[in-house]
Amino acid sequence: MLATQPIGYWSGLAHVAVTRHLRDAMARIDVTQPQYWVLNRVNGGPAAPSREEVVIQLTPLADGPHEIARVIDQLFHRGWLRTDAGQRLQLTDAGEAARVRLREMVTELRAVVHEGISDEEYVAALKVLRRMVANVEEAGES
Repeated sequence: MLATQPIGYWSGLAHVAVTRHLRDAMARIDVTQPQYWVLNRVNGGPAAPSREEVVIQLTPLADGPHEIARVIDQLFHRGWLRTDAGQRLQLTDAGEAARVRLREMVTELRAVVHEGISDEEYVAALKVLRRMVANVEEAGES
């Protein structure tokens, strides 16, 4: 019976539930998921990114075209971001401390979401979802 269930419904329900769980936990410490994305992106590359690079890279994940630019401004206001002489974004010490704290929290939240699910099961589920995405994209090109 499960094989006939609609993937769009269940993947959508999983997305909403997991995102709500994560965002609710972050809200309790006055942080948003997009702020976490920006902190990770600024810290995560071989070279410090520009504001424009971060906006371009993260906007597809955001709730709207202006959200990431606003988040960058919020993080400047909090003192978690600064720019260097080349106008590249960098984390302040407070920003790095917040990023590390959030990473620990997200790791704990992941454990809750993954309870009772082996790494093998998780990998299998991701492979199935990736294949479905590829199938739909290939069908759209023909």
